[in-house]
Amino acid sequence: MNNVNNDNKTPSTDAVICQISASGVARITLNRPEIHNAFDDVLIGDLTTKLETLNADPAVRVVILTGAGKSFSAGADLNWMKRMAGYDHAENLADSRGLARLMKTLNFCSKPTIGLVNGAAFGGGVGLAACCDIVIASDRASFCLSEVKLGLIPAVISPYVIEAIGISQARRYFLSAERFDAATAQAIGLVHEVVSSDDLTARGDAMTKLLLANGPNAMTAAKSLISAVANKPIDDDVIDDTANRIAHQRASAEGREGVSAFLEKRPAKWSEK
Repeated sequence: MNNVNNDNKTPSTDAVICQISASGVARITLNRPEIHNAFDDVLIGDLTTKLETLNADPAVRVVILTGAGKSFSAGADLNWMKRMAGYDHAENLADSRGLARLMKTLNFCSKPTIGLVNGAAFGGGVGLAACCDIVIASDRASFCLSEVKLGLIPAVISPYVIEAIGISQARRYFLSAERFDAATAQAIGLVHEVVSSDDLTARGDAMTKLLLANGPNAMTAAKSLISAVANKPIDDDVIDDTANRIAHQRASAEGREGVSAFLEKRPAKWSEK
């Protein structure tokens, strides 16, 4: 993982930059602005490794994902696509599983994740946004699920995109491959907030501050809760599971500290960092 010193003014040539602040905020930047942060197998592997490392680091409390330059991510690198065109089925399957692993790793990261969509998000770039917990987009951002224009399908990103925008919207945008703006992305559930381009970083910082005020383990448990409850019938098993989850959290050191801090009208220990 690249822990970049904020005082280092030398531009990085790494395709993925990771900066970690003293407060435990990890900022990942896709750093191929000359090709709109398109990804290939190397970038996919690097980004996956960084996310796995951050997920395992107890000092990391929030993960931010954004792009350098004018775009968030244009999806697949054309040179990578040319190489894949010559692959047989087995080679294509191995390659696709690499991208699938990236999306799964981001989607199920135990830390809160914020996607700052600074510009165009096409194809797999839409998938990255859909995998983040909180998505804030610049009003200059645009989105497109463009795969069918190339005779392809948005396969490995589909579970996450459909979960974000729903089946009805997926039926339209998967098939039309039309470009849509940030306001539309917000309306269909892909984006939570749209802000001016100049305010994107500041809004991301404000959201990060909100997350840092919350119990780190509680946020991890809340993410797990959503996965456990979503789309499940409200039966005795779900009810019993939720009761056990809150009982565990109440009895935990973090739960006890949080309640004590509230009753004593003081900041919780984790918010003092």
